[in-house]
Amino acid sequence: MNRLVILLIALIFINNCSLNENSRIWKDKELSTQPKLKKVFEEKKIEVQEFNQLLKIDLSNITTNNKFVDYQNNFGSQSYKGELDKIGSYKFSKLEELNQINFKPLFLGNTIVFFDKKGSILKYDENQKVIWKKNHYSKTEKKLYPKLNFISHEESILISDSIAKYYSINSNTGELNWSKNNTYPFNSEIKKHKNKFFVIDYKNTLRCYKIEDGSECWNLQTEDSFTISNSKYSLIIIGDMVVFSNSIGDITAVDIESGLIIWQLPTQSSSIINETYNFKTSKLVSDGNSIFISNNKNEFYSIDVKTGTTNWISDIKSNITPVITGNLIFTVSNEGYLYAIEKNKGNIIRVTDLFKIYKQKKRKNIYPIGFAIGNKNLYLTNSDGKLIVVDLQNGSIIKTEKVSSNLVSKPFIYNNNLFLIRNGSIVRYN
Repeated sequence: MNRLVILLIALIFINNCSLNENSRIWKDKELSTQPKLKKVFEEKKIEVQEFNQLLKIDLSNITTNNKFVDYQNNFGSQSYKGELDKIGSYKFSKLEELNQINFKPLFLGNTIVFFDKKGSILKYDENQKVIWKKNHYSKTEKKLYPKLNFISHEESILISDSIAKYYSINSNTGELNWSKNNTYPFNSEIKKHKNKFFVIDYKNTLRCYKIEDGSECWNLQTEDSFTISNSKYSLIIIGDMVVFSNSIGDITAVDIESGLIIWQLPTQSSSIINETYNFKTSKLVSDGNSIFISNNKNEFYSIDVKTGTTNWISDIKSNITPVITGNLIFTVSNEGYLYAIEKNKGNIIRVTDLFKIYKQKKRKNIYPIGFAIGNKNLYLTNSDGKLIVVDLQNGSIIKTEKVSSNLVSKPFIYNNNLFLIRNGSIVRYN
């Protein structure tokens, strides 16, 4: 009996001893000299300062358009006079479990389509009245608070959601055309090309479906991560290619018809697979020749469309979507600095501090949500609910306005109006 007790005590003692250099039992010399493990996700610390802040940029060659171009996420400078007169509000029940609103309404002529807390789809007229309201979820599904993404096709609206469902409805009536389920929830916007549409799920799989009935044409799975990403994945259509980003920074170009990889560019070490919740990227943006994407690791990429090779990389920390205007790219860093960048070479022309309106102590807790450009002015929303209006030519702040007490989306410009999503309403400005 005594021997048994002694044995048990010895086992407990050994089990509680760690096999490292700090253990008083294990003195393995080779082990004790091993270097400490390096943290996988590291944000490069780069001191940011204003640069050429008095430089006036020539924007005379920038054309202003009224189109809400979506397939390449390249909206450029759009028509908006910028009075910021509130003229309407589209009401819906508040969404759940959102750190920030990163969804967008669907604009159809003079109407708007969006969703509410339980996944009901609402279509509004130009006077903010509900034309129809439809819900295509079961009682159980409603309790999951699905988040919806939209794209229109002829007289249909295609929807993918956060609970692994995708379906098509009639845009005039809201009635269901067809409905299907995926194995995993979706985490990207929807893009379409001819008779197909594309969406990415949480397993880093790009899926191609037929618009007619939702049947799958093909799918392509890239390297999976162990954690769920904290930001949406992105995809764009360029010619007969669909290009998409995944949670670990891979950029992949795929043939639309066959689903075969044309090229792939890993922007990060595969070891970041464990840290995807911390890793955040902007949406992909393209002018047809180059693709642009930035992240919160101080990396802003320009990528050649045909080959997938890197044109240039700039040290800019930003996970909000840049905007291409002519030969320039504009973006706002996570610290609130506005960058004007030469598109072809990556040269930084001017850096302007837009967060100088905040005291130093407060600005540490503020981050940009997103921006749009209208008539050569930049409209930036921040995490504190403020909207900052900036003159792009000289970088000066024209106006700041409180538009929300908490959650707010990036601005959307459509038909000479500016729209913002607050939690519970879409606000329209003239």
